[in-house]
Amino acid sequence: MKIIPCREYQYKILLTTDNKIPIYPYIRDTDGDKTMFSIGSEHGRSYLVGQNSNKRWVVSKGNGLSYSQYTFLNTREFGDDTLGLLLRKDAERDFKLGQEVASLGIKTNEMEYVLEIEKELQLPSGHIIKPILLQYNVECPYRISDACYIPHRVIEEEVSKWEKMNDLHFDQDHLIAANVLIRNLHILHKNQILHNAIHAQNYTWALELLDFELACSPQHPYDNEDSQRHVKSLYPREVFYTYLIICQIAEVLHEVIDNHVLEELFNQYGFSLKKYSVPFIK
Repeated sequence: MKIIPCREYQYKILLTTDNKIPIYPYIRDTDGDKTMFSIGSEHGRSYLVGQNSNKRWVVSKGNGLSYSQYTFLNTREFGDDTLGLLLRKDAERDFKLGQEVASLGIKTNEMEYVLEIEKELQLPSGHIIKPILLQYNVECPYRISDACYIPHRVIEEEVSKWEKMNDLHFDQDHLIAANVLIRNLHILHKNQILHNAIHAQNYTWALELLDFELACSPQHPYDNEDSQRHVKSLYPREVFYTYLIICQIAEVLHEVIDNHVLEELFNQYGFSLKKYSVPFIK
């Protein structure tokens, strides 16, 4: 974990679940007098900024890049989308969809704030915007994809808690995780929610599903009509991305996957992988 110097700025609260929660309006700054913590380069614009009274980790997103000497970088490929920044529309979607997903019983982060920093930036497009921060808390700060950055004992400590999360007992830990992840997907799809970013970076080792800025639901559809039209065709890929995460968990835990057992678990939740099989012509 790396210490990242930052500076505190004036801010405006755009969204909150409780305005009594401590606020961390930080932007990365090599000359700053505050500090954040970066777990690894894959976290990019997300940092640990503190712990709350319940010993949950507070995360802030949109505070600048952790892997460059520059705080923000714009490649000019995607308009206002800028490395290190979080756009307001994405932060608000993440906040609102995250709350919706949590209300369905899926283990996820607890949203705290969407903040607007009172400092302007001028993008290459000529647009002038203010940095937006999404602040939330999690039980575990480490993602599945962080396995290469953290001691294996830390992973073992998290895995030891998994049994308490469901009533099913499997002989391998990756199957306990599989039951949680596949159940999550079943709940999402049953409620017509597309996460649209199911991968190892968006699950913690406490099996919390995170990052909803690309998600959509009937309550929060995409603004673009063409994008909304293609939503139904994107659901199947989430089944296979979930399968991949389970395989990655098994590999980190040095467990051997039995595809028949795992696919039977998918079948129990209504996901038939066989129907997507593409056989050779006889």
